[in-house]
Amino acid sequence: MDEQLTPEKILQTGLAFWASKTLLSAVEIGLFTELSQGPESLESLSGRMGLHPRAARDFLDTLLALGFLKREGGRYSNTPETDLFLDRKKPSYVGGILEMANHRLYPFWGHLTQAIRTGQPQNETRSGGPGFFETLYADPARLEHFLAAMTGISHGANLAIANSLEWENYETFADVGTAQGDLAVQIALANPHLRGMGFDLPPVAPVFENYVSAAGVDDRLRFVPGDFFEQELPRVDVLLMGHILHDWDLPTKKILIAKAYEALPAGGSLVIYDSIIDDDRSKNAFGLMMSLNMLIETTGGFDYTGADCVGWMKEAGFTTTRTEHLVGPDSMVVGIK
Repeated sequence: MDEQLTPEKILQTGLAFWASKTLLSAVEIGLFTELSQGPESLESLSGRMGLHPRAARDFLDTLLALGFLKREGGRYSNTPETDLFLDRKKPSYVGGILEMANHRLYPFWGHLTQAIRTGQPQNETRSGGPGFFETLYADPARLEHFLAAMTGISHGANLAIANSLEWENYETFADVGTAQGDLAVQIALANPHLRGMGFDLPPVAPVFENYVSAAGVDDRLRFVPGDFFEQELPRVDVLLMGHILHDWDLPTKKILIAKAYEALPAGGSLVIYDSIIDDDRSKNAFGLMMSLNMLIETTGGFDYTGADCVGWMKEAGFTTTRTEHLVGPDSMVVGIK
């Protein structure tokens, strides 16, 4: 039996940061955006991207071997996936979340061992600086970059929600913690009868309004400034919280769910979605690692199972609940009042 065992999976996982950092560096220097203009030779691409002769061939061929580039006749080009999703000029760009991962999360995850031993965040607060959100909302340019990154990581789930919920039964909705507003936009585009709003802190307003206007649904969507801890939630038929609940500790999670219950009418729905962990806590590795990311980024946040969320909803008073997979690691939990 021992002769059949190999350390391959152990070594591949232990050294997976090699592949991750290669891709993140390519995104950082805008390689895929450059190649969206067409194939280029090693010499031309190296010169245009400022790659050192010692590194250029290995770097590009590593991306080729990883499946992120193609090479034909000595000329490099994007794959269909990198051309669609990693060209900064395209609306389908998802590299914003990777840029944030490169600049912030990559170094912070170097302190994961300290996090699992101390239970303390390992982000900017580790060195006595202000918290991430305090710093973020004080810098409009950085805030806009972060909100775009959230769209990149959420877009697939947003599309699924816009097309899977029983929207014909409702007239109004509000996206709580709306960020750039992609969830609200996708719902409005897929359901022309609906009117909705994005609810978030005041600095988000111009980013939301520009995004909604560009999508052509500003006649049915509006921004409502507010703090979901300090104010009541909007009184609409459906409240949505996407990638919000995992930021907070258990008492705060329950407070937010209870506030949603109070704001909704009879028959109204609360939709919560995150990288929800499978109930057995053995399959959704991304969701589990996201929970470790919350350990690194927050003082009490954690990801959770569908059964956990259903229990909190029932405790708040929701009578009918269900958990439904959306896309990739994301699922939603729906509670009906």
